[in-house]
Amino acid sequence: MLVGVVKRGKYGERLIETIKKHTDFQVVSVDVPQILPGFIEDPEEVVKELNLDLRMFIADLLILYTFHPDLTPEIVRLAGERGVKAAIIPGGIGRAGSNGELEKIAEKYGIHIEVDEICCTLEKCGVPAVDEFAEKLGKPEIEVETKDGRISSVKVLRGSPCGATWHSAEGLIGKTVNDAPSMAGLFCQQYPCRAVRGTPGGIHTSGDLHKDAMERALGKLTNLVLPEQSKPIKIEPGKKGRKD
Repeated sequence: MLVGVVKRGKYGERLIETIKKHTDFQVVSVDVPQILPGFIEDPEEVVKELNLDLRMFIADLLILYTFHPDLTPEIVRLAGERGVKAAIIPGGIGRAGSNGELEKIAEKYGIHIEVDEICCTLEKCGVPAVDEFAEKLGKPEIEVETKDGRISSVKVLRGSPCGATWHSAEGLIGKTVNDAPSMAGLFCQQYPCRAVRGTPGGIHTSGDLHKDAMERALGKLTNLVLPEQSKPIKIEPGKKGRKD
C-alpha cells in the first residue's frame, strides 16, 4: 500500500515516522508552505505554483495536513481527478473546507473523504484503502498480559498514527491492573502529540480512547461516547457528509 502525506511544517512528520517504523506501507510526501495567507482567492493557481510531486497522486490513500479550508479541497480535487480513491483530512472540518464543497468533489471523482479532528478515531469503513490503513493505524487497540495483578506485556494491535499508543504501551509495563486504564490515557497525553489542548475534544479525546483501549484489553465492557467535535465526518460519493 502506498500512502501519500501532504505535510505542512512539522505536521505530518510523526505520521511518516510511524508508518515507517510500525507498518510495511510505502509512503511518499510533499510539503506545502508553513506560512499561508488566511484566505486564498485562487487555490488552483497556488497549487500549480507548488509543483507538487505527481507521485503523490498514485497513492492508494492520501492524508492531508494542509490545515487550510481553501487549499485542502483543491488538493483533494486534484487527487480525485488523478484517480486517488480515498483521502483523510485531520484537523476538523473548519480547516478542511466545507461539507458542501467536499461532497461535490466526492461525487464528481468517486473519492471517499474522511475528516477527522484527531486521527486516533479512525476505523474501518468499508473503503478498501481506508480499511487497509486502519488495520494497523487508527483507533487504539491493544492486547495485554498480566502477572500478579500488574501489566506484564502490552502488544499494540492498532496504534494511533502519531505513535502515541506505542509510547503509552511502554509506560504501562509494571503498572497495576486497576491503575492501567487511567495511566494509558495519561501517558498518551504526555506524549508530544500535536492535537488541540485546553478545549473539549482533541488530546483529551485521545486520552479517553487509550483508556478505553486498555479497559477493553482487560475484558471490561466500555461505552465510550466521543464528543460531537471529535466524531469523524465521512463523505462518500452519492451520500451527504455524516458524523459517525
